[in-house]
Amino acid sequence: MPSVPAAPSVPALRRPPRLAAGDRVAVVAPSGSVRADRLERGVAVLESWGLRVEVLPHVLAGDPLLRYLAAPDADRAADLQRAWLDPDVAAVICARGGYGTQRMLDLLDWDAMSAPELRKPFVGYSDATALHEAFATRLGLSTLYGPMAAAAVFGADQQTADHLRRTLFEPESVRLLTSPTAECLVPGRAHGVTAGGCLTLLAAERGTAHARADFAGSILLLEDVDEDLYALDRLLTQLLRSGALTGVAGIALGSWQDCRPPHLIKDLMAERLAPLGVPVLWELGFGHGPTSLTVPLGLPATLDADAGTLELDVPALGHRADGVSQPASHTSQIVRSVL
Repeated sequence: MPSVPAAPSVPALRRPPRLAAGDRVAVVAPSGSVRADRLERGVAVLESWGLRVEVLPHVLAGDPLLRYLAAPDADRAADLQRAWLDPDVAAVICARGGYGTQRMLDLLDWDAMSAPELRKPFVGYSDATALHEAFATRLGLSTLYGPMAAAAVFGADQQTADHLRRTLFEPESVRLLTSPTAECLVPGRAHGVTAGGCLTLLAAERGTAHARADFAGSILLLEDVDEDLYALDRLLTQLLRSGALTGVAGIALGSWQDCRPPHLIKDLMAERLAPLGVPVLWELGFGHGPTSLTVPLGLPATLDADAGTLELDVPALGHRADGVSQPASHTSQIVRSVL
């Protein structure tokens, strides 16, 4: 079994501070159109945690021409930037995924958003992958790949909501991530800095200004939804041929909800990824599934494919006075987070 290197080969990103009861959080819609009933249910969950929730003005506005967008590009960008620049907003949570984040990335003032006093948790998955990449490359900030306020799973599944709550308020309690579906695809252990997200977005972002050139030294997270086998093959092949996976330390696969045919997805992943010669873990339990873990991106972690776990070196979020993450002792107590 490969040994774990003493330190990741790429630097960890700065951690935002954790939340506390009474904090104000902003809900934005950088991507697809939002269902009002699901948003209302998600806001109620957030408020039950003692948070003050502000839904930004264009979340339910709609786009008069492109009905699949939550609002015109400039309005979605304005909401996100307003929330991020507001010093009284302690976290920014996406309403849902869909499509549209890539259309508004270049409309954001990244210089203004990079002020160090503005670091705060950013939460989203799916189409928000493009924003996770931009927050890493432009702001040097770790983020949370987790459920969104108007996503069906957030309002319907208590385990999913509770895992996000603990990550935001009690991050020490969720440093060891695993799932009943976790299974070793390629054995071994690896240490690196977490990165990744939705496979479609990672492939689509190749060569753009806000995406990293490759994932060398990373524990790469991959998941997707509603794709045919050949499409997943094409997306993986694009990452491989572009050099994005050269030097990757290990790979943790999430859910492949509604991907077709389901019984061949695991075989495809093994066929495409095993030749990399790094540990690969199947179905860690994050992404579009009916129950979903929140996984921090940009932090050092150990992937143990044999044990079916991803262990963070540090809690996902720091304290209010913390800055750059510092590796924690492996002798400290870790609470096992299982869905």
